[in-house]
Order: sequence, then C-alpha cells, then structure tokens
Amino acid sequence: MVKADAYGLGAEPVAKALRAAGCETFFVATLDEGIALRAVLGGGPEIAVFNGPLTGSAGEYPAHGLTPVLNDLGQVQAWRRANAPAMLHVDTGMSRLGMTARELALFTDDPIPLVGLVSHLACADAPEHPLNAVQLARFAAIKAQFPRLRASLSASSGIFLGRDYRHDLVRPGAALYGVNPCPGTPNPMRQVVTLKGKIVQVREIDRGESVGYGAAHVMPEPGRLAVVAVGYADGWLRAMSHRGSGAMAGRRVPLVGRVSMDLITFDVSALAPGQVRPGDTIELLGAGYGVDEAAADAGTIGYEILTALGARYHRIYR
Repeated sequence: MVKADAYGLGAEPVAKALRAAGCETFFVATLDEGIALRAVLGGGPEIAVFNGPLTGSAGEYPAHGLTPVLNDLGQVQAWRRANAPAMLHVDTGMSRLGMTARELALFTDDPIPLVGLVSHLACADAPEHPLNAVQLARFAAIKAQFPRLRASLSASSGIFLGRDYRHDLVRPGAALYGVNPCPGTPNPMRQVVTLKGKIVQVREIDRGESVGYGAAHVMPEPGRLAVVAVGYADGWLRAMSHRGSGAMAGRRVPLVGRVSMDLITFDVSALAPGQVRPGDTIELLGAGYGVDEAAADAGTIGYEILTALGARYHRIYR
C-alpha cells in the first residue's frame, strides 16, 4: 500500500525502494495516485486503484496500465466496455466499499477478465474481536465462487492474525512505515521515521510568565525555552498542545503551551545552556518516541501522525 503519498513519507522514493526489494503489486486509493505511480515505476508492476472507475474515468485505466478495483454493480457496468483486467471488491462486514451479498448474487464477470478478489477486515487490530472470524468465513465462501482469482483479505494488522488470513496476496501499509500493527503488544516492526525540528530561539523565562497562545501554560519556576520551527501547518497536530516531548542531548524535554501554525515550544530548563543553541535540532520522532507514542499523546492513531506530515520538512531517505 502506497496510497496517501506512501502514508505521508513520499510515494516516489518509497515505491522505488519497495520495487527494488521485489514488490510486484502496488495498491493506491485514487486514480491520480495510480497515474503518478505508473510514471514513477514504468511498465511492469501491477498498480491497483481501490476507489475504482468513477464517472467518466474508465478510459484512463487502460491508458495508464492501471487495474481498477470494482466496488459495486455500477462500476462493473462502467467497466464492461473496457474489457480489461480488474479486481473485485466484496464487502464481508466493513460496510464501506465493496459489493454487498445482494449485489454479488446479481454479478456476472462476463466479459470482465478478473485478476483478483479483495475484501477488508474491520477489526484486525483487535485479534479477539468476533467479526474477524465472521469475515474470514464469509470471504472463504466467496472465494470458493472465484477459485481462479488471487485472493486478498488482509492489510497490515490482518497479516498478524495468522496464516488463514493471508491467502494469496497481502496488503501491508502502515506497518511498513513503523506503525504497530498489533496494538497493546511490542511492535514487531522497526521504526523507520526520524523527525527533527530546528530551534529558532532559546529564551530565558521567569516564574509566573505564560507561554504561547491563550497563556495556556504558566511557568512554575524560572527556566529556559526552545522555540522550534514546526507547527500544525507541518502536521504536528494541535492536539499535541501541552503534551508530548522532544529529545535533546539524550534527555526528554516536555512540549509546553499550545502548538501554533509554525512553532512549538519546549521546556529545556533541565539541559545545560551549552547543550541548546539556535540552529540546533530537537528530535520529535525517533527510536525513543515513535509514531505510536506521538499518536497516543495526540489522542489519535499512528496513521494520522504520518499522513499529516507536511511539505516543509527537508526529507532524507536512507
């Protein structure tokens, strides 16, 4: 899965790295993502588009060598005239995209050359949820109607539910980028993102002085602040106000006050003056404070932390 600009990390370099590692099938969400990815990867790899052929777009798929995922009878009808490969999306319990059981009963694949059958788990990140087994059984029954098709049920978390959920093709996404696919247990995946912000100013502040918009943080003691050039315009969510932390010189330093559009403020009073200077960087994401930890502080999920990362960061790929 390299949709949403490879979960905010850059579809072009990420897709090239995955292709070099042997990936032969890529999934995106929208037609424009598919067209852009084809330009990056050239001919060869299969690129499937989950949203399928929307009104007036069917001709773009064969023109760019893309495989649509057909989600309902309307898309099936629109695609019949193309007579080109497609995947079929069936709803097994998500109640989002995908053909319902009623639609599937009316479906005929003639003359569509189907190459894949996909569905999506609603509760894969909760292994004990009974809907997982229900969806697995429903998908198995549908798969029996299409035995020649490659079958794909599981995205990141579903892969870790066991072999029965993996079928012919899996669709790892967030797990590739360091998000824990098994919440509540140690992350089996390596953190791949390090995020740093540059310090614009270091300032002394007295006890009782307030910090940032709304005077929402008041210093309990005299101290020192580092003002960092990252804000919610860069995807450092406003929900991180008064929460979270950064790392400098091997120590955690707390974020204080509100996150503003272009700036955040850290209390660096615990560090020696020589350890914090304008132009230095503070680590916002790294081995000690990863995507999931930041998400917990923001009251969200790691997916949102990554996909929110803005365009103003200078990106280095290793």
